[in-house]
Amino acid sequence: MGNAGKVARLLGGIALLAISPGAKAAWLEARTNNFVVLADVKDAEIRSLASRLERYDQGLRRMRGMPPVTGPRSNPVTVYVVPGITDVQRLCNGGRKKPGCNNIAGWYMGRAEGSVAFTPRRSGQGSVLDLNAQTVLFHEYAHHFMLENWAAAYPAWFIEGFAEFNGTATFEKDGALGFGQPAYHRFYGLVSGKPLPLATMLAADRPLRTAQQREALYGRGWLLTHYLTLSGARKGQLDAYLTAINQGMRGQKAAETAFGDIATLDHELDTYLNRRSLSYIRIDPAALTPVTMVVRPLSAGEGAMMPVRMRSDRGVDNEEARLLLAEARRVAAAFPADAGVQAALAEAEYDAGNDDLAEAAADRALAADARMREAMVYKGRAQVRRLERTGIRDPKAWIAARRWYLKANSLDHDDAAALMLFYTSFLAEGRPPTANAVAALQQAFMLVPQDESLRWMLVRRYAEEGRLKEARETLAPLAYDPHAAADNPFATVLAAIDTRDVAAVRAAIRAVENQPPESETSGAPPARPN
Repeated sequence: MGNAGKVARLLGGIALLAISPGAKAAWLEARTNNFVVLADVKDAEIRSLASRLERYDQGLRRMRGMPPVTGPRSNPVTVYVVPGITDVQRLCNGGRKKPGCNNIAGWYMGRAEGSVAFTPRRSGQGSVLDLNAQTVLFHEYAHHFMLENWAAAYPAWFIEGFAEFNGTATFEKDGALGFGQPAYHRFYGLVSGKPLPLATMLAADRPLRTAQQREALYGRGWLLTHYLTLSGARKGQLDAYLTAINQGMRGQKAAETAFGDIATLDHELDTYLNRRSLSYIRIDPAALTPVTMVVRPLSAGEGAMMPVRMRSDRGVDNEEARLLLAEARRVAAAFPADAGVQAALAEAEYDAGNDDLAEAAADRALAADARMREAMVYKGRAQVRRLERTGIRDPKAWIAARRWYLKANSLDHDDAAALMLFYTSFLAEGRPPTANAVAALQQAFMLVPQDESLRWMLVRRYAEEGRLKEARETLAPLAYDPHAAADNPFATVLAAIDTRDVAAVRAAIRAVENQPPESETSGAPPARPN
């Protein structure tokens, strides 16, 4: 495996879219160890997609010397499959035009409540230069995989380069899995000049100011990742560069220290891009273990509620929550004893601010299925928010509300949402979190490091405790996020941490917390679009 192995070791409608008018709600769910795939397709198609995803995860792990996952995970990635890119964009828009939504082909959201990916069933027109649906999904899962398995902070070009390199993975006719295929869908960005100079890209701490530079980041990131991983040249240099970045060295100096003269590297990349063929890693089908899968048709109620569920998982703002609630209530009225339907209604009522009605829906879900953790979590959330809103400080009432999170956790000790909410309930109560609550937060983050809000909570906790080293390690991925705004506030907090002045760090965090909220929060465009 050569240099690829060394790099790997270092690394280690939808829509509510409206499902088009007239579409039949023949929804299926396929569960594997790492994924829950939901799609309105035939049995053979959903099995094929779920199997490819599971074998792709095995390939990612095998390339990096990691053992395969051997049983169902507590926090699998839920993959919603919709007909096409237009449906993905419609869901992203949430009923009205939003910046960025018209240019996405799919996206991924890391969440303590369960990470989700939205992908089109088909995309492109069949050209080799098209961004196809499998590449979109594999790209998004590569982001999830990186965040889940490595705590280090990576510069924007490598975050996207890693996802692009792995996103082009292909299955051969005999079932073999190959990594290293050219990123043909980035062809135009690679050959249309150099809007993103290599020195700027490697500096890592300079914001990309134009759409052309941001597009070039994907193609140039793929090219450099491929070159340093599979060409056999410059062995160990990528490791050295990433290590220097994580030791706090500024990007430009880290690049010059690891790679030497950047102009020479740039020339090598041009030569590599023009080669007639590129190296490729092939994993034989015998090296991939059989996929364990359970496929079931959704109940009539679950199928009818699927558009609501997708919109809720995508995230809604206040206005969207109000509009969505009417549809959720309409569907739920026809299925009062369906646990999945009533749990979805509980979420919709909660998002719309109706705590009493959310709790009532959660109670109906629990009456139908006493072990439904989602209903327990929303019953607890409704009770906690009601106590906070009414200003009740009776310790017994707070303990009773918090107990629902403990019940959910008792059914699955790795339920990240229950762990996180147990911690935040102390903040809502206005009292310092207990040691157990802080431990719950840390455990939730260990389980779902992809959740940016969860990561930020832990940064704040570490800052409060004066643990700046841990705060920096936890914050760095947010500061380097390639999709963040040019004035990324997390980068400002990271700079404050580097002064080692605890008071300055706390002041920087307060400044972030005190920024006026955007018009949409959970309803904002996705942070990891493709």
